[in-house]
Order: sequence, then C-alpha cells, then structure tokens
Amino acid sequence: MIRRLIVSYVLLVAVALAAFTVPVAVTLTGQLRGDTDASVQREATTMALLLGSGDEASRAALVQMAEAYAVETGSTVEAVDTDGGGVPGLARPARDVALSSALREGRPTADWGSSWFWGPHLVITVPAVEPAIDAAGDGERNGRVVGAVRVSFPTEELTDRFWTIWGFRAILAAGVLVVAAGLGALAARWLTRPLRQLNAMASRFGDGDLTARSPVTGPHETQTLARTLNQGAERLDTLIAAQRIFVADASHQLRTPLTALRLALDNIADGVDDPYVTEDVEQATAEVVRMSRLVSGLLVLARAEAQVTAAESLPLRDILEDRLAVWQPAADERRVTIALAGHLDDRVQVLASPGHLDQVLDNVLSNALEVSPDGGTITVRVEPRPDEVVLEILDQGPGISNAEKSRAFDRFWRGQGLTGRSGSGLGLAIVKQLVTDDGGSVTLRDAPGPDRGGQGRGGLCVRISLRPASPRSGG
Repeated sequence: MIRRLIVSYVLLVAVALAAFTVPVAVTLTGQLRGDTDASVQREATTMALLLGSGDEASRAALVQMAEAYAVETGSTVEAVDTDGGGVPGLARPARDVALSSALREGRPTADWGSSWFWGPHLVITVPAVEPAIDAAGDGERNGRVVGAVRVSFPTEELTDRFWTIWGFRAILAAGVLVVAAGLGALAARWLTRPLRQLNAMASRFGDGDLTARSPVTGPHETQTLARTLNQGAERLDTLIAAQRIFVADASHQLRTPLTALRLALDNIADGVDDPYVTEDVEQATAEVVRMSRLVSGLLVLARAEAQVTAAESLPLRDILEDRLAVWQPAADERRVTIALAGHLDDRVQVLASPGHLDQVLDNVLSNALEVSPDGGTITVRVEPRPDEVVLEILDQGPGISNAEKSRAFDRFWRGQGLTGRSGSGLGLAIVKQLVTDDGGSVTLRDAPGPDRGGQGRGGLCVRISLRPASPRSGG
C-alpha cells in the first residue's frame, strides 16, 4: 500500500509538472524559432533592397554587408540576377523551387529543413525588386523583380538554446520528482501508520496475545476501526478468561469427589468376594482413574493457557536427568531401556517457564512408555544448534499414520493405539500448549532406525524445538 501511495503521489506531481512546464517550454521554443526567422528575414530583405537598387555602390554595400553577416553568424549569403548572372563577391544559389518562386512570383520563402523540428540550416530566399515610382507620383514602389538573395543561417546555436530550454526543465522536473518521492514516502508512512498499528495488534492477537491493543490514532475512520477492534478484543479476552477460570475451578473441584469415589471403590473391592462384583468394581475404578487423569489434564491446560509465568534460562541436562530418574522405575518394570543420546553438557541452557518442560517430558515419556513393547528402547536425543535446541523422544511402538499425526494435538482426541484406550486425549495438547507458550514448536515424525526384514521398525518421534538461552560452543 505504501508503494502504491508513493507511485500515485509521484504520478500526480509528474502530471502537474508536465501541465505547467511543457506548455511554457513549447511557447519558448516557438518564440525562439519565430525570433530567429524574423531576424534572418529582416537581414535578407535589407540585402535584397541593396541588390534591387542596381547601382554599383549598392552592390558593393551588399557584398560588405554579406561578408560582415557571414562572419558574425556563420551564415552563407548568395545572390543572383533574373538573367542568371551573379553578384561579384557572392556565390550564386542553386536553382530550386524556392528560387524560382522568388524570381518569377516575387514571393519570399523560409525553409527550416524539417517539417516538425528544424534542419542544420534555415534558408531564407527573398526577391530583389527594382525601385520604381508609379505614374500618380505617390511614391509607391511598383518595380519588377531583378534578382534574389538567399541566406543560409546555421541552426547550431538555435539547437543549443532549444536543449537549454528543455534540458533545464527536465533536470528541474527530475529533481522535483525525487523530492516528491521522498515526501511521498514520508506521507505514505504517516498515513498508513494507523493501519500498521492495527495489523501489529491483529498479528499479536492471532498469536494468542489477548492483551494486544491498538492505539486510537489517525483519521476518524481508522480511529473508529481501532476502537471497535479493541472493544472486541476486550470482550473476547474477558470471555476466554472466564472460560479458563471455569475450567480450572471445575477441574479443581472435581478432584476431591473423584478421589473420594476411588477410595470408596477400593473399600468395596476389599470387602467383596464375588468375582463378578470385583470385576465390575475394577472397571469402575479404571474409569475413575481415567476421569482423574482427564480432570488433572484440564487443570494443567487451563493453567498453561493463562500464561502466568515468564520464560527463564534453565539447564536442560539437569531437567532431563531428573525426569528420566523419575520414569526409570516404571521402565524397569517393563524391561524398557531409556537411553540419553546426542550432545548434552552443562552449557546447554533453554528458555522455558519453570515447570513447563517437566510436564512436557512427563507427558511424552508416559505416552512412549505406554506404547513401547517389553524389552524395547526409548531414546531421548538432544541436538544443540545456533538458533534452537532440538529435543527428540523416539519410541519403538506401533507408530501412528499421517492422518493421525495431523489430529494428535487436538484436545480429547485419542488414537487407535494403547494411548487411545487409556489416555485422556489431553497429553499432546498440553505438550503443544506449554512448548508454544515458551516460544518453541513440537512436531510428530516417524522414528528413524534400522530395518528388520526390509520393513521399518515403526515408532514415533516427538520433535521439540526450544529456544536457546545463551550462545553455546559445540561438541
């Protein structure tokens, strides 16, 4: 939009310059041409009068005048009598239509050498008329044509003055357009500043910053738009905040009765010997456990969306070792190996909110352990890079399809694997929310590895990209 405003402004200035400058230049050019024509015509007419007098003194004066005019202007003066004889000291002109018109009809002619501009010479041909007094004695000339004078005037100086007229205005116009472009850029940025502010506010709002507001500046229309957007943002922020509070409160309030219900089911199971009743109680207990996980996940997700904490510089190695130590006993029960790979030392620092990365690792490791076969391996790989720290958790489970990968981060969505039967459908949604809040990203890929009998080993790779907290030296 800024570019279009600048172009429009420059075009407007260019049209204005052309409207005022071109007519003036054309007028000056026409005036220059007319003045030159009149001047040469005047000199040629004077010389023709001297030729028409017929006496030797006049012809001598003609030769002197022609020589002086030639020295002053660089012109060529030629003369001829009607009988074809020349004037001593002057060249005779070539016979052409203009000369014939002057000798036969007594009509002067001016030839510029070009129909739209002018050629190298302006050629003026003027008939020489013999002076005579009419019979009435009133002093009027009524003589016959006795010859012609031709003046070839060079137009180099005229051309130089022409380019001076147009060149000066062209340079002036170019300078004005450059200044207009600069002023247009400033004006365009000033005019579009409210729109850029609205766009920045919309971008922040789209990224999840519900506190983003736009300054109410600029023309009346943009002020009205800014107020409308700000009011809508306020309303939406209030509604979402109320929703988060409701989810958090409901999740917190549900934990107590769920805990009491589980204890009651455990007591019932301890006091009943009927295997059918025991089976029903165990199923009910499993559902209560799943409901408890769902409530806990909702509570974690509501707190994560609130963004109440700021990212800090945290040592990745310490966090990984702590969480792996927590999950190692559960892995040992299934004879699953948790291997830490990649380049990891005490210098690797990442930006994350306190507790976020712990919850991310707990959710991802829980899923990986649940789908891993007995005796399998879970690999945790770290790769520090200049602009990010890549953390990958790879399992040897059945993996998921590309269609399932596209929905895996949706809330309450559960796949067809082991996690689909016992999970709450919030684990990966919580992972994405926490990682995104800290400025990172998370994606799902097929786990790479050696083939078995020409078939891939399957498995899932959860790739987490984190922001580095400080420069690191590789190794």
